[in-house]
Amino acid sequence: MKVVIVGGVAGGMSAATRLRRLNESAEIIVLEKGPYVSFANCGLPYYVAGEIEERNDLLVQTPEALQARFELDIRPYSEAVAIDTKQKEVAVRTIEGEYKLSYDKLILSPGAKPFIPSAKGLEEAKNIFTLRSVPDVDAITAFIEEENPKKAVIIGAGFIGLEMAESLVHRGLDVTIIEKAPQVLPPLDEEMAVYITKELNANGIELHTGAAAESFEEEGKVIVLDNGERLESDITLMSVGVKPETNLALTAGIETGLSGGILVNEQYETSQKDIYAVGDAIVVKQQINGEDTMIALASPANRQGRQVADVISGLPRKNKGSIGTAIVRVFNQTAASTGLNERQLKQANEKYEIVHIQGKSHAGYYPNAGTILLKLLFNPLNGKIYGAQAVGEDGVDKRIDIIATAIKAGMSVHELPELEFTYAPPYGSAKDPVNMAGYAALNIIEGVSDSIQWHELEARQEEGYLLLDVRNENELVNNGRLKGAMNIPLDQLRERLSEVPKHQPIIVSCHSGLRSYIAERILKQKGYKVKNLDGAFALYSTVRPEKVEK
Repeated sequence: MKVVIVGGVAGGMSAATRLRRLNESAEIIVLEKGPYVSFANCGLPYYVAGEIEERNDLLVQTPEALQARFELDIRPYSEAVAIDTKQKEVAVRTIEGEYKLSYDKLILSPGAKPFIPSAKGLEEAKNIFTLRSVPDVDAITAFIEEENPKKAVIIGAGFIGLEMAESLVHRGLDVTIIEKAPQVLPPLDEEMAVYITKELNANGIELHTGAAAESFEEEGKVIVLDNGERLESDITLMSVGVKPETNLALTAGIETGLSGGILVNEQYETSQKDIYAVGDAIVVKQQINGEDTMIALASPANRQGRQVADVISGLPRKNKGSIGTAIVRVFNQTAASTGLNERQLKQANEKYEIVHIQGKSHAGYYPNAGTILLKLLFNPLNGKIYGAQAVGEDGVDKRIDIIATAIKAGMSVHELPELEFTYAPPYGSAKDPVNMAGYAALNIIEGVSDSIQWHELEARQEEGYLLLDVRNENELVNNGRLKGAMNIPLDQLRERLSEVPKHQPIIVSCHSGLRSYIAERILKQKGYKVKNLDGAFALYSTVRPEKVEK
């Protein structure tokens, strides 16, 4: 069997090495149009920052090493430019010329390429870069060393954009970010992204959200925004997203779908016989709701590469889809998400509920416990977990990984309190934030608690709800109070119930939501109509600081 793989890195190289482990006699050829077939593209921003000091550390495997260990025929600087499906041949372009390469099975792993929006003056700009490969990072670092830029502009506040913002700050540049969406990190919901915005501001980054680059002047030295603002830039990074690299697939008449991605079935087969596809270029199923989506992440690409090798080797594997689990460090904060966010659930007309849990990365009484804000989205009828997001200084990865695993395992919120984690004070809490999110979700499902979200508070107050703050007086003095709130500390509530009007519906709030839940239970059992402000003062005051009175 002769297998030709177009594209290396995550999907292609996982397929090649797995194929060899399963088929010692197969002829396996990997075509890579660039110089490097196996490199750590997720590490590129950290090389720019200097955290990864040696460039060679980015190169995971060389063609020589892959030949020696796996007997793979690795061909760098070899671009597949056309496919003849009838003759089962690939046209390959090299520096020396073009040749035809036959195949029995063909695996396409072309990846994705940076999306470059059209803008006046962009072609004349000489200081604009993208970051997807080692040559890209070489160009960026060479420009920094040779031109000594002072001001950097990053267009796009997604994961790569924010990682590069931090990296360039570490290199001593003044950094400005432009993001067309109204918030940074569009995969996160608004209130969660606010914490990352605060961290960016705290580190001196100028942020322009709800704005786009309309034109470039003076060979890219001046960027004109669609709101009329003009920004100076010595170096600009375009990081507005990626689009699937499908030109080769189109030459073979392969069917494409969402966003131009390659359509594959559960065995990664394309619409053309004996041609398979994996990685960032393919359309996958969002495993939670079965909808078509594009997920350009390393972990799914690696898994797909291994699975397609299994399929070709006759093993029973199916592409079950992906849920989109991702994480980013932004200076001292970490943000991570898995599954669907609120915007996606609204677009799909799904019925959902939310709980926000504020917990600690490990036992609060043990030194250096960091705060984690965890958001869980779920179906209130059956407890199905739709997704989760978290922000904090430490322990965010652990909690999102746990919930991502629960989603993949088909668990509901009913199982979250039952999960058992290792516990010692330096590592966790006896009641982990994931457990607590499960408890809070169950309280909503079972009618023990009713909540409202931060963005609903003002409307409810206008409807006549009384806001009752059960924090202590010193907390109000030190942290501020919410406008229009009545204050009765929780420990005095039972004795001062006569002060709470029974004819008026109540919204209770505390610092994080725990004490207000206790207040809710007290009041409900006394005949009051009560709702708990989910996330409480800590969340609301972060998203709506203008509503806090000092």
